[in-house]
Amino acid sequence: MPVKPRAAAASGGEGEVLRVRALNRALLARQSLLERSAQSPLQMVERLIGLQAQAPNPPYLGLWTRLQTFSLDDLSQAMHARRIVRATMMRGTLHLVSADDYRALRSVLQPVLRRLSMQSAHAKALDGLDLAAVRKAGADALRERPLSATALGAALSAHWPAHDGNELALLVRSVEPLVHVPPAGIWDSHKAASFATAQDWLGAAIADEADDAAVEAMLLRYLGAFGPASARDASVWSGLTATRQHLQRLRPRLRVFRDEDGTELFDLPDAPRPHEDTPAPPRLLPEFDNVLLAHAQRARILPEARRASVFTRNGLVAATVLIDGFVAGTWKLQREAAAATLTITPFKRLSAADRAALESEAEDCLRVAAPEQARREVRFAAVHK
Repeated sequence: MPVKPRAAAASGGEGEVLRVRALNRALLARQSLLERSAQSPLQMVERLIGLQAQAPNPPYLGLWTRLQTFSLDDLSQAMHARRIVRATMMRGTLHLVSADDYRALRSVLQPVLRRLSMQSAHAKALDGLDLAAVRKAGADALRERPLSATALGAALSAHWPAHDGNELALLVRSVEPLVHVPPAGIWDSHKAASFATAQDWLGAAIADEADDAAVEAMLLRYLGAFGPASARDASVWSGLTATRQHLQRLRPRLRVFRDEDGTELFDLPDAPRPHEDTPAPPRLLPEFDNVLLAHAQRARILPEARRASVFTRNGLVAATVLIDGFVAGTWKLQREAAAATLTITPFKRLSAADRAALESEAEDCLRVAAPEQARREVRFAAVHK
């Protein structure tokens, strides 16, 4: 039966406190994790304002777990057709975003990407260079044809032979509006990416700055996908500074709540906020899933005691199991030529109903992610201590 969202309370006065479970249900509803959506992959990518895409396969599984019908080819075709692109976006990390969202959001993020690049360790290698000239030379080289990072570095070294080509290429890759050319980002493709300019790939000229209206439009979309959220949450998700000032200007258009620690939370007036007792079915989330990376305080989805079990020291984010809406385990997919195994490692003993529901989810995941393997098996490992 479809979940009918309702407001957190009838009064809705400013400062109303939302408990963790209420924030959890709001997040799940907006992420299509209470019930799967009938939207297309393109519509879902836009609804989520992109999907984390450090590795090629997780975005596919992020769509599978949110959509009623999905095949691997659905996303691959959209990428080949340039309706969805892989590019450096929020926080300077790789995302899949729609072509329209790249055009709308990249200029908002340009100051973030420039700042992150100049704050990084490689900035010293660029000391004394005319960075605008490096960017222009990189864009000119890429307009001739898509280039790998190595080939781009070689082209730039021809202009600045005394500087490390890899560092020159990294500047262009970080700051210049580029996209990854398929097959980079396609399911199971681990070939090094080649880069094209957004101007060539999408016919989009991207400005280095955006006006306040564009910044605030992005923040409103963030609240629609991840709210209720604080100004710090919005900064952590986007990398933007001054989010508080922007949200204060938007305050007359928003509802304002507080969490149990008293932090002010902003939200769209008509966004879904289901009751905290709304049932949440078990789900499998891929590595680097958006819901684990979009807030400063992640207790609404990830219990703090389990953070180290999900976020590894080398920067990886494990694929996770949701039980009653919260992270309650991890899982791994292993594929060989003839067999595929999906292993679930819970954090606590599972009820018979939760185990059966997870097994059904895992079997469907194997159907989508391992269509060529004749043998498919779901395993439950011992409880993770």
